[in-house]
Amino acid sequence: MVVADLHVHTTNSDGTLTLETLPAAAAEAGVEVVAVTDHDRVHPALDAPVVDVEGLTVVHGIELRVEPADGRGDGPGERVDLLGYGVRRTDALETVVERVQRNRVERGRAIVANVEAHLGVDLGLTVEPGFGRPAVARAVAAHPDTDLDYQGTFDELIGHDGPCYVRRAVPTFAEGVDVLSAACGLVGLAHPFRYDDVDAALALTAQLDAVERYYPYGFAPDPEPVDRAVRDHDLVVTGGSDAHETELGLAGLDREGYRRFRAAMDGGDD
Repeated sequence: MVVADLHVHTTNSDGTLTLETLPAAAAEAGVEVVAVTDHDRVHPALDAPVVDVEGLTVVHGIELRVEPADGRGDGPGERVDLLGYGVRRTDALETVVERVQRNRVERGRAIVANVEAHLGVDLGLTVEPGFGRPAVARAVAAHPDTDLDYQGTFDELIGHDGPCYVRRAVPTFAEGVDVLSAACGLVGLAHPFRYDDVDAALALTAQLDAVERYYPYGFAPDPEPVDRAVRDHDLVVTGGSDAHETELGLAGLDREGYRRFRAAMDGGDD
């Protein structure tokens, strides 16, 4: 049973949940703990690493995309997402977040302009800090003059190989690890089986605290590579639904798993 969903997005980035709607969504899923891990952004209303929101335990987190060296640390590699848990604001983190958000806005405007020109429609979108591609996909799906749904927009227009995609600037892996390690209780690798080179991504966990073992991929990967990384690098196991809509609890930790996670995040002994 999922007690802790440790990968959730809100309207602070590209999700639809808010701090006000989180407790009801969590109750519906039977979830007692949620980590708010907005893309490249800390949540302005969370003023401590862990807070109580109407009886729901909320861990303040962040999901930061980085441009790593490859698993050996000697050249450009596939971009990966880092999950920082137990955020305490630092000047260094704020500087990185502000830089990334400026680029996110520039990139978001470019994607919207590309999609509108490609489809010949006005999506009526305002691009603000926290903006992400899901907002574009939702707008396209809702527009009366398009025949693309949410996933079709990603598949045909704004996915990495799509005609409207714009690559964005992100921090290096080394910078991301340094900044998150100073600001967070735990830093882990998100959804390892979403990367093209799973082995290279998992090799990066040698420099991290944790790895997201439980995730709703839509297929059933062999967990042994992740389990081996956990053993080899003494990693904390995390898990979450990566919710951008309102359904929680699709993946996460059970009560014992959360106890271990929380002890590690708080710096205590398990």
